[in-house]
Amino acid sequence: MKDFLPISREDMHKRGWDAVDFTFVIGDAYVDHPSFGPAIISRVLEAAGYRVGIISQPDWKDENSINVFGEPRLGFLVCAGNMDSMVNHYSVSKKRRSKDFYTPGGVMGKRPDHATVVYGNLIRRTYPHKPVIIGGIEASLRRMAHYDYWDDTLKRSVLLDAQADLLSFGMGERSMVAIADALNSGIPVRDITFIPGTVYKSKSLDGLNGDYIVLPSYTELKADKLAYARSFYIQYTNTDPFSGKVLCEPYPDGYVIQNPMSRPLSQEEMDAVYALPYMRTYHPCYEPYGGIDAIKEVKFSLISNRGCFGGCSFCALTFHQGRIIQTRSHESIIAEAEEIIKDPEFKGYIHDVGGPTANFRHTSCEKQLKYGVCPQKQCLFPKPCANLTVDHTDYLELLRKLRALPGVKKVFIRSGIRFDYIMADPDDTFLREMCQYHISGQLKVAPEHVADAVLSKLGKPPNSVYQAFCKKYERINRSLGKEQYLVPYLMSSHPGSTLKEAIALAEYLRDIGCSPEQVQDFYPTPSTISTCMYYTGVDPRTMEPVYVAHNPHEKAMQRALIQYKNPKNYDLVYEALVTAHRTDLIGFDKKCLIRPKNKNAPAGTKPKRPLTEAEKKYGISFEKYDSIRQATQQEKQEKHRPDKGRKPRKK
Repeated sequence: MKDFLPISREDMHKRGWDAVDFTFVIGDAYVDHPSFGPAIISRVLEAAGYRVGIISQPDWKDENSINVFGEPRLGFLVCAGNMDSMVNHYSVSKKRRSKDFYTPGGVMGKRPDHATVVYGNLIRRTYPHKPVIIGGIEASLRRMAHYDYWDDTLKRSVLLDAQADLLSFGMGERSMVAIADALNSGIPVRDITFIPGTVYKSKSLDGLNGDYIVLPSYTELKADKLAYARSFYIQYTNTDPFSGKVLCEPYPDGYVIQNPMSRPLSQEEMDAVYALPYMRTYHPCYEPYGGIDAIKEVKFSLISNRGCFGGCSFCALTFHQGRIIQTRSHESIIAEAEEIIKDPEFKGYIHDVGGPTANFRHTSCEKQLKYGVCPQKQCLFPKPCANLTVDHTDYLELLRKLRALPGVKKVFIRSGIRFDYIMADPDDTFLREMCQYHISGQLKVAPEHVADAVLSKLGKPPNSVYQAFCKKYERINRSLGKEQYLVPYLMSSHPGSTLKEAIALAEYLRDIGCSPEQVQDFYPTPSTISTCMYYTGVDPRTMEPVYVAHNPHEKAMQRALIQYKNPKNYDLVYEALVTAHRTDLIGFDKKCLIRPKNKNAPAGTKPKRPLTEAEKKYGISFEKYDSIRQATQQEKQEKHRPDKGRKPRKK
């Protein structure tokens, strides 16, 4: 039957179950939509014949909160949610966010910090001998020793801290069904060491077959940041399912062992995943609380691919989804679109057709599905590989079919596009049709920066490629008779960026007349090359030193420079320009970023407040006006004192 999976014993009994095979503990509200990882895994297990019950956002301070279904037959599954719980809770400045889009009504605080660890320990206290399998983005990116930005320390594998038995990393459809089948066949969880896409604990390396790599020990990594940089890059070059080796990380009492990543899904397998009977919305129990905001943007969007061969240094996709592109068939996507059209809330607009990178619809070269990706080479960086297959034909055909569906007014592309991949395509048809049909007034792209020294650390193409794209975009829009703009996503304080590069970015924005409303300050999340640079001070690819802005005040200056027109940022921009010896940008010339604080005053003096209308009217200075105002207020207070005229009370 098509229905939500059980969230209570009553739901379980309605299905005729006396117990569940797996209790799935998740940090988000329960949303049964294929954009949510827990929904996919629970439906895949259901399709494989397993009974799954959902415990959403349990009270981690109450041990009874995970006893909703009693003891599960096979084990517990744990996922912190669609986002890392720490990113969900804190801004890059480590300030607590005010809203959680994955919680009913946006209420903050319904899940703990480091949710995977907290939930794992909660289960272990209550069911000490039951298998605990952790997964999701939070566990996936912490599967080995990792730098934790929020605690500013190197932490050991989350598998150990969560007291879990197994960790499923990456896209877990294959590994989770294999784990379930192994447990169901009676194999003890400690002996499930053979499944790709999993991490497990072992007292020794005796059972390993074939080629494996022993990484530096956790003790060494804690003592030497350069050892961590070398270890991280070994892991980074072993994320491919075809060429990746088994990795072993020693700890004082044993090893954490990572198997190679699971093989990518075939198109038929991926179609099957997205054809499962999702309810495509949040559980109705959340309706009284205002629902779940996170569903709004994805409810009328279509996922067409997975994986990304873009290789951005700050992105964790290489570690989580991998670099091999996996796609759904046109038929599968059209069928989902037709379901969307039937929704009473659908207004004719498909919000997105894409994935991590919208315009990647096939592997970057033909050899990848046989030999895997090149371990130490990128497909697009620093320039497109000679073997790169550049072809937008399949994506174009898909978009045309969706546009032609009855009831569809417009199909948007809101996932990221790689402009360097577009520039590598000699055929402009895709860019022309995107401008004509799939954007509305503006296109968001992510050059991230304009200084080549920073772009090389970001894993992005040289600035000249972006400038060429801007010209082509403008030319095509002009030929279509459209006035549409580019909105660049920019990043401040990325490793490699000094005040010099931050000022160069501000000058570029001045020259193009752009005032960004949003700026992303670099956020060091686990398991990215950029975070490794931030922690170690070296580029793990070359082991060369990299400048890193650690000081919060310097980071604030770099961020303020991108939004130099905002009056609130004046003092920070002024200080940055003085510090960088660029006072030539303080003045009244067109090239200047800001005006002097006071054109007749020496540098460093505070600007006077402009006169108010009242001050102008009565012709007095602000200081005089303010002193009269204060004296008048004091006189009124004295006049209306409650004890005015009373005799003093005797002691």
